[in-house]
Amino acid sequence: MSQPKLSVVITVYNEEENIKPLLEQVYDALVEIDYEVILIEDGSTDKTVEEVKKHANTRTKLIIFNRNRGQTTALAAGIDQATGEYIATMDGDLQNDPTDLPMMLNKAIDEEWDVVAGRRANRKDGFVLRKIPSKIANWVIRNTTKVYLKDYGCTLRVYKADIAQNMGLYGELHRFIPVLAKEQGARMTEVDVKHHPRIHGESKYGLSRTFKVMSDLILMLFFQKYFQRPIHLFGGLGIISFLIGMGISFYLLILKLFGEDIWGRPLMILGFIMILGGIQLITTGIIAEIIVRTYFESQDKKTYKIKSIYVGEKVAISSQKTEV
Repeated sequence: MSQPKLSVVITVYNEEENIKPLLEQVYDALVEIDYEVILIEDGSTDKTVEEVKKHANTRTKLIIFNRNRGQTTALAAGIDQATGEYIATMDGDLQNDPTDLPMMLNKAIDEEWDVVAGRRANRKDGFVLRKIPSKIANWVIRNTTKVYLKDYGCTLRVYKADIAQNMGLYGELHRFIPVLAKEQGARMTEVDVKHHPRIHGESKYGLSRTFKVMSDLILMLFFQKYFQRPIHLFGGLGIISFLIGMGISFYLLILKLFGEDIWGRPLMILGFIMILGGIQLITTGIIAEIIVRTYFESQDKKTYKIKSIYVGEKVAISSQKTEV
């Protein structure tokens, strides 16, 4: 089989009533594109699998998990199985509109974008429980990571295959896919896409994910700034802590020399804690550096990614000349 132009990766979990209209809409939207559809069934407890098998065409592949693994793992599995030049991701709840995919694909091809992200222009979700928390989260992520997208919660995106397949999706990092893509030097843009209210089933997300998002944000900031040089973070904090502790201890030593009783003072305890904490942080930084080096060297990974190599025509010609 020839390589398809577009692989559409869709995660589904307890979406039995949505499968038939979802597949029909995807097939109709991509009729003029060489495509494949990859559905990842994330441990559903309803008849999602049976519905997919009933309505799938020959260009559709179904991946079935043995239990619920989460959206990030499901997306990673689908992306790994994709063979297209471009990879699109979308939800299986009918809130994303497949008719936006041709427009996004054409924009990626014509304007040479690595990532084209969807932005829900007229979002059909609850204002208090969904829109307000989402706006706050988007503002925080945008201004801390310096990746300026307005809608991090929209799953509808189109990627160049090499970008999507090298992002390293783990845990619950699907919310930060644009940040992971940016770390690879991806050029990305954002376009308005259609959004529909959920008709069947229930949303799998709520306010309970707020703390997970904040925890993942801390991890993303670490990846952005210190993944290849953790000693700069832990070592820097450790040195500051150690110096503060030593300063406190020196101050108390002077007081002791002048005959004051310093035993049991909270300041003395603080000094000891700062010194020991500084030593621990520095040690952590050294261990983290060793782990990072092991990570890269054991797998022969590079700490950089080359976009392209150009050899000038004159250089290439002159290098073929031989002396007589």
